[in-house]
Amino acid sequence: MAQNIYDQPAFFEGYSSLPRSVHGLAGAAEWEAVRALLPDLAGKRIVDLGCGFGWFARHAAEAGAESVLGLDLSENMIARARAETASPAVRYEIADLDRLELPAGAFDFAYSSLAFHYIKDFGRLVRTVHAALVPGASFVFTIEHPLYMAPSRPDWSEIDGRTVWPVDDYLVEGPRTTDWLAKGVVKHHRTLGTTLNALIAAGFSIRQVEEWRPSEAQLAAHPEWQVELNRPMFLLIACERS
Repeated sequence: MAQNIYDQPAFFEGYSSLPRSVHGLAGAAEWEAVRALLPDLAGKRIVDLGCGFGWFARHAAEAGAESVLGLDLSENMIARARAETASPAVRYEIADLDRLELPAGAFDFAYSSLAFHYIKDFGRLVRTVHAALVPGASFVFTIEHPLYMAPSRPDWSEIDGRTVWPVDDYLVEGPRTTDWLAKGVVKHHRTLGTTLNALIAAGFSIRQVEEWRPSEAQLAAHPEWQVELNRPMFLLIACERS
C-alpha cells in the first residue's frame, strides 16, 4: 500500500497552504506547459489518478468532459474535492494506486499530476492504465524529475560561488525518504530510462517528453526562479495507447 502522507495533519496543513492548493491550476508553475499537452477534453471519459483537491477534474468538466473519475488515497483530499465540486459529471473515489484496478476500455483519457513518484510499482500501474484506455486514447502525467528526486540530500549547494544541484545515486533506483512538509515522506526514484521504457513495454507510444523550465514570462514575474534553470524540477510526459 502506498504511504498515505496526505492524511497526516502536519503534512496536510502544509500542503493546503501551497500556491497550487490555494489557487488551483493557476497556482501550479507547470500548468501552462501541461495544458499544451492535453487533448480536447470535450466528450471524453476521464480518469484522474491522484486527483487531490479535484482541480483538474473540475477543469475537465468545465471543458465538456462526459465524465471524470477522480481517484486518491487521501480521505482528506477526497473530502475537500467532493465539497468543492458541483458538476454531476465528476465523481471521486478513494483508491490506492499501487493496487489499482480499473475496468477495461472504460476511459478515453488518463491524467495524473505529481502522484506517480509515490508509487512503488510503476510498471504495474501503467499496464493497468493501458488496459483501461480505448485504443488511440491519450495519457498525460507529471512527476518530479528523476534528477530532482535522486539525491540523498535534495537541496541546493554553493560550489565555487555557483548554485548547483548535487546529484548522487542517480542509477540506484528505489525509495527516497525526505522531510518535506513533514518528516519521513517516502518517494520512489526511477531513472528517466526506466520510466519511459515502462510506458513502451505497456504498449504506449511516447508523444512528447518535457523537462519543465520556467517560461520567460514567469522568470520576469519571478526573478528568483532563475535558479530553476540549473535543473529540471518536473517531468511532463504525453503518450498514446496503441
